[in-house]
Amino acid sequence: MRSYSIGRAARLLGVSPDTVRRWADAGRLPTTRDDAGKRLIDGRDLAAFAVALAGEAGEGEDSYTTARNAFAGIVTAVKLGDVAAQVEVQAGPHRLVSLLTREAVEELGLAVGMEAVARVKSTNVHIDLREVP
Repeated sequence: MRSYSIGRAARLLGVSPDTVRRWADAGRLPTTRDDAGKRLIDGRDLAAFAVALAGEAGEGEDSYTTARNAFAGIVTAVKLGDVAAQVEVQAGPHRLVSLLTREAVEELGLAVGMEAVARVKSTNVHIDLREVP
């Protein structure tokens, strides 16, 4: 599974890297260190934390987005049926759900912990893999 740097996780969660470091230091977000000593967050751990964090944000907060936005986030759930699939993406405080074919999910290789972009237009949510800069 993919791991994320503190900075990349911060961008996906919509907070500063210092905030992510404080969460890690407080034990809220598990990290490991690579050979160079750099802290990394497992994709599955980051996905679970993103969902929990969004739940803490509370309801009733105003959203300043429009219907044609692209939401960069992390895949938090993939549910496969015989023909159809459901993919959930947590992008900061926004939880987006896309219904698509199982074939599309398998072709994209979508899995929990992967970075993705949810593109929203009207009532449609399209999921694109996000290339890491």
